[in-house]
Amino acid sequence: MRRAVCIVSPGNLASNPRVLKEADALHSAGYDVTAIVCNYNEVLRQADDEIEAVVPWKVIRVSRSRGEGVRARAVAQLAQMLSTLGLPIPVNVAALSARTPVGALMRRAPEVPADLYIAHYVAALPAAAAAARRHGALIGFDAEDFHSGEGTGAPGDAFRMRMIEIVERSVLPSCAHMTAAAPLIGKAYAARYGVACPATVLNVFPLSMAPLDQRPLRTEEGAPGLRAYWFSQTIGPDRGLQAFIQAMARATTRVTLDIRGSNRWGHGDALLALAASLGVGDRVKLLPMAAPAEMVRLAADYDVGLSLETDVSENRRICLTNKIFTYLLAGVPVIMSDTPAQKLLAPDLGLAARLCTLADPAGLAAILDSLASASSRAEASQAAWRLGRDRYNWDREQGVLLRSVAAAFARRKRGC
Repeated sequence: MRRAVCIVSPGNLASNPRVLKEADALHSAGYDVTAIVCNYNEVLRQADDEIEAVVPWKVIRVSRSRGEGVRARAVAQLAQMLSTLGLPIPVNVAALSARTPVGALMRRAPEVPADLYIAHYVAALPAAAAAARRHGALIGFDAEDFHSGEGTGAPGDAFRMRMIEIVERSVLPSCAHMTAAAPLIGKAYAARYGVACPATVLNVFPLSMAPLDQRPLRTEEGAPGLRAYWFSQTIGPDRGLQAFIQAMARATTRVTLDIRGSNRWGHGDALLALAASLGVGDRVKLLPMAAPAEMVRLAADYDVGLSLETDVSENRRICLTNKIFTYLLAGVPVIMSDTPAQKLLAPDLGLAARLCTLADPAGLAAILDSLASASSRAEASQAAWRLGRDRYNWDREQGVLLRSVAAAFARRKRGC
C-alpha cells in the first residue's frame, strides 16, 4: 500500500516552487501526494489553474473565509494582552494572531488522511500538527527561511517573532522529517530548539528548465557593456540594489541592470530615481513578473546575475535564495554579497561567483570591470554552466529530500 504524504502551505500553488518540486519528487518516488495550498492571491490564480491542470498529484485550494481578518486582529489583541500581563500564550493563539490563513488550514488539513504531513512556512505548522494528531501520522517541516529570525527591528517585529517562536518551539521537536534551504538555516534551527540538524535541500531547479545549449558568449574584446540581472516576486527595499546602482555609476564598463518583479510598493521607482540621480538612469529597467518555470530561460540572456542579500535580519544573513541556483542552471555567473551563508558557498562555486561588500561600491565597481573582459566572462560562464549541470540541480538534490522522508518512515517502523 502506498504511503500518503500531505504538503501544507499558506501560499498559492504558483508562489512556492519548493512545494511543486517536493510534490513531484515524492509522487515520482511512489508516494500518494496531496498539496493543500491557499487561493488568496488573485494575480496567481490563472497560474495556479495551469499548474493544477498538469500535475499528477492532488491539489486542494483553500479560499479566504469571511471574517478571517477580523478574527486574526482580535486574537492578536488577546495575545498582546497576555504578553503585557506576563501570562503564557497558547500556541494556537500565537499562530492565529498572524494575518495569515492559519485557521483555514487548520480546518482543512485534518480532513485529509495521510501518513506524513509536511508544513511549509510557520502558518502551516499548526495545521500539520493537528492533522497528524488526528490521523496518528508523522509531522515534517521544510524551512525555506529561518522564520523566527526574520525580524528587522520594524515596529511590531519583536512581538511577531515571539509568536513565531512559540509555534516553532511547540511543533518542531515533534517533527520526524525536517529540511532547510541552507546549511546555516538548519544549524540555526537546531541551536534554537535543540532539534536534530535538518537535511539541507537547496533551492535548485530541474535540469529540464535549463536551456538546451549554453548561450553563445560575446567573446570579442570590448563587447558593448555588461548586462546584469536581478529578479524576485516583489521589488523590495534592503535587497542590495542601491549599492549595485552606485557601483554601476563608478565602473569604467558600461553596465546595464534589468530588475524583474512586481513594483506594487513603488520600490522599483525609487531605484529608477536613484539611477537617474547618478547619471545611469538610461541603463536600469524594470521588467514585469514572469512564471517561475520561465526564470532560468530568462536569466540566460544576461552576463551576470545578482544575489545581493543584506544583513537586515538574521535570516537574510544565513539564507541561500533560489536566485543563485537559477543563474547557475542558466550558465550565468553570480555576484553575491558577503553574507555568512554566501561566503560559505562561494568556494564551491569557484570562478562562477564573485563576492562583494555592499558597503564598498568602489570594490563592486572593480568586480564589474573585471568581468568586462571577454576571457573572464567566458571562464565564469562556463564554470556556472558546469555547476548547474553537474551539482546544483533538482535532479540531484531531490535525493536528499527522498532519503529524509524514507528515514522518517523507517524510524517509525523500528519504533524509534
